[in-house]
Amino acid sequence: MRIWIIIGLIVTGIIALVLPLYASQESSRMETAQQTLIHEAIKMGEVTYAENCVICHGATGEGIGSYPGLNSEGMQSMEYDDLFKVIERGRYNTTMAAWGAEEGGVLSNWQIDQLIALIQQGDWADIAQTVEHLGLAPPTMIEAELSTERLAELSALPHGDLLSRALPVYAANCAGCHGANGEGTNLAPPVNDDTLRAQYSDDELQSLRNLIANGVPGTLMAGWNQSLTPTELDDMLGLIRNWSEIPAGTLIATAPVPIASTDAEVIAAGGSLYALTCALCHGATGQGLPMAPALNTQDFLNNTNDQALQAIIQQGVPSTRMPAWGGRLTDAEMTALVSFIRSWEATAPIVTEMQGRGGGRGPGWLMNMIK
Repeated sequence: MRIWIIIGLIVTGIIALVLPLYASQESSRMETAQQTLIHEAIKMGEVTYAENCVICHGATGEGIGSYPGLNSEGMQSMEYDDLFKVIERGRYNTTMAAWGAEEGGVLSNWQIDQLIALIQQGDWADIAQTVEHLGLAPPTMIEAELSTERLAELSALPHGDLLSRALPVYAANCAGCHGANGEGTNLAPPVNDDTLRAQYSDDELQSLRNLIANGVPGTLMAGWNQSLTPTELDDMLGLIRNWSEIPAGTLIATAPVPIASTDAEVIAAGGSLYALTCALCHGATGQGLPMAPALNTQDFLNNTNDQALQAIIQQGVPSTRMPAWGGRLTDAEMTALVSFIRSWEATAPIVTEMQGRGGGRGPGWLMNMIK
């Protein structure tokens, strides 16, 4: 009996010595475990970002075109609840769609939590590597340029400095709809127009500037306040007011309207591009998802010619989830994409049943940890 008492005292002494040491390290172990979980959430968020967000916000979170950047101190310091609401519900009167499954989007709450972890604590260089590894890097921006000689000629005009600044911006962003010389097309009205110039006096220019900056809902006129600087917006006003100074015959090259090809290689290339840029919202077979309508139907394809299809892809549709791709696809890529979508026409159903996806709520520990 005595030996058991001695053993008991020894064990008790060991516990008395070890327990405080264990307790002193518990906080560190818990913090390490939480950081590990957040790191894993960020890595999973990189895949979610690559598959859903990179097309608009860029591989390094820099923002593309009119879509804002995420790689900023302001975004990183946003409160968890504010970020969650923006991603889940979108932002009214902007191109930011509602991505939450409960709001008609495709992301579960847990995936939104992952994205918040990525935005607030992720390394954008690592994110870019993941995007590249997955083969989901978005098409790069392409711009039209005026020749050095043409710019020199413009600079000699009365408002030459303004025009030489404004025309390259117009060429890269506006000519596709409003025409090479601002004459207008079947997609958009003229901007090189005496009636328009007379309509907006000097006192009324702010309303025209607001129209350029904010777009016209329900039309192909996008808002340019995110992709153009305040100076560039002012230059667009100056271009409209002083276009009559530009000599006749001054042209700005615009991309030719693609006509759908029946070449198998072109269609296959378009299929690969569709899978990368379109399938997320419109469905792998164009059947439509809660994010965007069906494309693979007789009604849409029979009533949407190649020119109209190209215009929708190029310019996007303001006040919807459809982004503008005109500055991000080459002529060959645009042709391939139109060709692939057009290839559905022969077998398109009259109607198609929209598919849906959803998910559950993420863990509370992440919401509490991400600050």
